[in-house]
This record gives sequence, C-alpha cells and structure tokens, in this order.
Amino acid sequence: MPRPAPRLCAVSVDLDEIPNYFDIHGLTAPDGLTAHAVYRTALARLDQFAASEGIPLTLFAIAADLRDQDSANTLRSLADHGHEIANHSLDHFYDLTRLDPGAIRRQVVEGAALIEKATGVRPRGFRSPGYVVTDALIDVLREAQVLYDSSVFPCPAYHAAKAAAMAVITARGRSSRSIVDHPRALLAPTQPYRLGRPYPRRGDGPIELPIQVTRGLRLPYIGTSLTLAGLRGAQWLTRMVVGEPLVNLELHGIDLLDSSDGLQALVAHQPDVRVPLDRKLLVLTEVIRTLRDAGYAFVRLDEAAERMFPG
Repeated sequence: MPRPAPRLCAVSVDLDEIPNYFDIHGLTAPDGLTAHAVYRTALARLDQFAASEGIPLTLFAIAADLRDQDSANTLRSLADHGHEIANHSLDHFYDLTRLDPGAIRRQVVEGAALIEKATGVRPRGFRSPGYVVTDALIDVLREAQVLYDSSVFPCPAYHAAKAAAMAVITARGRSSRSIVDHPRALLAPTQPYRLGRPYPRRGDGPIELPIQVTRGLRLPYIGTSLTLAGLRGAQWLTRMVVGEPLVNLELHGIDLLDSSDGLQALVAHQPDVRVPLDRKLLVLTEVIRTLRDAGYAFVRLDEAAERMFPG
C-alpha cells in the first residue's frame, strides 16, 4: 500500500518595508532608521525565531529595497542560512496588475534580476503586491519560467476588511495606494494547483500555492490574523487548517515589530502594531509547535512546489 503524502508547512515572509504601510493608509512615509525597520530589526528576529524552531523561511523581497547595501547584505546572510529568497516584484506597486503587459514584465523580470544580483540567489517564486492576480500577470510568470506563484488569497473576510478600510481612508480625505481585487479571486481553489486561463481556473501554468485560509468560512490564516486573535484564537484557527496537504503560513516583516520599534505613527491605523512583540512571538511559536505535533514537515515554498508537483 502506498504511503500517504506527507503534510507540509511553509512559512513565508513578505518583506514590505515600513513606507509601504504608510502608503496603504495614505500617510506621509517616515525616513531614517524607521523606514528600514524590517531589514534593520525584524529580519534578525525572524532569523533567530526560525533557528530556535528549526524551520526554513521563504523571504519575499522587494527588489528596489536591495539597492540599500545594508539591506542587501542582511538578506544575503539569511540566504546563506538556508532560507529561500523569492520575488515580491521590483517596486511593490499595489496596482501592478493594472499596468500594461510590458510594465508588468519589468516588475517581475527586473525584480528577479536585481534580487539575484544583490543576494547571489535567483528567485524561483513570485508573490504579487496585495495578493492581486490577473491573466496578464499569469502570462508574464509563464514567460519568465517562474516555478511557482504564491499570491492567490481566496479569503472573503480579508477582501471585505480591505474594502472597508479603504472606504474609511477615502472618507477621511486620504488616498490609499492599495487596490481591491476582483471578486473572482474568492472563487479560486484553496489548495495548490496549476494556474489556468481565465483566472482563477485550473490549467497548465505555473504552480499556485495559495495563501492559507481555514476550512469552511475561509478565514485568514496569516500572521496578522493569528497575532490579533491571541493564543486561544490562534489555536482555534490552527485546528481549522490541520489536515490540509500544505499549510502556507504567510507572515510579514512587521509581524516581528511593535510600536516600540519607532512605529507609533501607525498605532492608530494598524492594529497589529499595538500587539507587543513578546505576545506575537508566543502566538507564532505555539502555532509552529502545534503544526509540528500534527505531523507537518516544515519546508521552503520552492521545496513544497517540487514535492507537490514532481517533474
């Protein structure tokens, strides 16, 4: 009798720098050390967390951030520690999928090239800013021979919360750079598949490793929702994903920061910044250990793609 396929868990981290969050809320971005808090502070904490739990990470880098040599050196050191470096586009334009095909191609292809130049590692995976996917983007990923994409987030609660937040920002006279995805994203499969046309159909395109949602209500299973839910809430959400063939747990660099890291200006706009770092680490540690106890093996996203779609 054939052995059942092993359960896999991949922990990925979007390295959106702090000015991106100010862009979301229509605020004036900071400068100085605060503007680089993800690379200057959060990455060391992520590396230490991963080492203490014995897990690899997949780090989605915005290529333009690596023009800063200190940031590039930091990311290269994490690659040397065995973590995967993946592509989060050249400039993290929230309206990436509204650009013309040539501009989309530049964001994907030049982003990968700059990441490779800065770190010595050619990215094999891609994640779109804001989780937005279109047929035009899929065509570019296919042409660029990207192994996998991990952008699809079929989560009604997330999309509703995002739309509501943007409405509030507009009502207060500010302009967010974020965009709301087409509702068809909510029809996408929740388990790994190959992208097809028209999106979100299955097909023979790049492997898609969707952002994790729970069974049933498709609640978000990401760093922000887990840390805001607290220990008991995170345990309940984890029970709702155990059994999935791949748990694709997405974090952000800001998940390893709090208001004491110079982020006081975000406190009124970003609730997760109010959660103390030690509480965030407690929740994330419990999540990792619960998944390990449930039989999950921790892998990088490129390894998950290759194991789930061999050949």
